[in-house]
Amino acid sequence: MSDKNVVKMSPFQAGGKLIATIVILVALVLLGTQSFTIISAGHSGVVLQLGAVQPKVLQEGMHFKIPFIQTVVPMEVRVQKSEMSQTSASRDLQTVSTTIAVNHHLDAENVNKLYQQVGLEYNSRIVDPAIAESFKAVTAQYTAEELVSKRSEVSQKVKEVLHKKLSNYNIILDEINIREFTFSDEFNRAIESKQVAEQQALKSKLDLERIKIEKEQEITRAEAQAQALRLQKQEVTPELIQLRQIEAQLEAIRKWDGKLPSVTGGATPFINVGTK
Repeated sequence: MSDKNVVKMSPFQAGGKLIATIVILVALVLLGTQSFTIISAGHSGVVLQLGAVQPKVLQEGMHFKIPFIQTVVPMEVRVQKSEMSQTSASRDLQTVSTTIAVNHHLDAENVNKLYQQVGLEYNSRIVDPAIAESFKAVTAQYTAEELVSKRSEVSQKVKEVLHKKLSNYNIILDEINIREFTFSDEFNRAIESKQVAEQQALKSKLDLERIKIEKEQEITRAEAQAQALRLQKQEVTPELIQLRQIEAQLEAIRKWDGKLPSVTGGATPFINVGTK
């Protein structure tokens, strides 16, 4: 081939061809990256096609999507914790405060519905208000004292009410934890006074029971002594009296030291105890 048939490209033409090649390669790479999406562990993907929520929900792993037409919004479906302080009124109009910790997670198969109805701010829009409403609705059914004595029952009722509210938005309630209730200073003083009065009443009752028992014991002892005296009186006979006298004289003889009394007159400590 002669040099006359070789078409030489100008530097400008060569540069334009190189740029075109680079643009095509970049477009292919961009097209490839836009054709796939990866859903991380603990998430589900909401598919949007030209802004419209699609019925299919993507789970963990790599998925194909239509480039520039479809976008995927990842939503976390792991257990989340919402903790907030709450103040409400009891049935007897006492102010009660506590802190509630709620564990919940999104329904992995229906995150598209939640996204369509609420969006990504479901905690502030749905979860927090539902916790407050459920707590107030339940505490209004109990007196302040019942809230303390029936704490497990109150917690279970709050859980039931909250579960119903959250399930309407495809949010699943796992567990709740209600910390110790606190009341106003006036109510605390009233409770303390009541406890003191109950303790004093219990002490008085125990004292009365003790006095009653002691009285019954004294009556029992007195009756026993009276019965013993009656029995002894029934058993006293002339022969018993004579026997007691002889026993007393024998005891005096055993104790005599052999000396006669120094006082003249009177009887000696001996009597005739011989046979008649």
